[in-house]
Amino acid sequence: MRKALKFLHTIGGIGLTGALVVQLLMLQNMPPVESLLAYATARGQMGLISQWVLFPSLAIVLVSGLLSMAWTDAFHGQGWVWMKLALGISVFEGTLIAVQGPAVREASRAAQALAGEFDTALLGVTAMSEWKSTLVILGVAIANVVLAVWRPRFGGKKTAASA
Repeated sequence: MRKALKFLHTIGGIGLTGALVVQLLMLQNMPPVESLLAYATARGQMGLISQWVLFPSLAIVLVSGLLSMAWTDAFHGQGWVWMKLALGISVFEGTLIAVQGPAVREASRAAQALAGEFDTALLGVTAMSEWKSTLVILGVAIANVVLAVWRPRFGGKKTAASA
């Protein structure tokens, strides 16, 4: 069970960071709003990536991480595991609020604008904050991976056996 959870957690982490990098690249190379068809297409693709790669990967990472923490007794007293939990919850909330939500919302607005049901002047105004938010979430996700690899000891005094 432990190896299956580790495998799922790793695959989910790859999907999550990959989707975040793709979102950053797409935001960086977004067509101008004046090219409405190209803009709506790109935003639609971002919405699909968010819906079918980012969110499922995030769910896999979170659930497998929580189950791994509960399943593995050796993790219960480790400070780095609790730090990963705190960062994992931050990544989860931040991704939903600052990455997936805006991506799906802007994709919907772009499609509405293409149909003549939304003012094009209101499109693209959040692109810079989306880019910054996605970059921060990616940084926190990478910090979470570093914690898992490095496994630092937090708190407590060093004993002769651990020194």
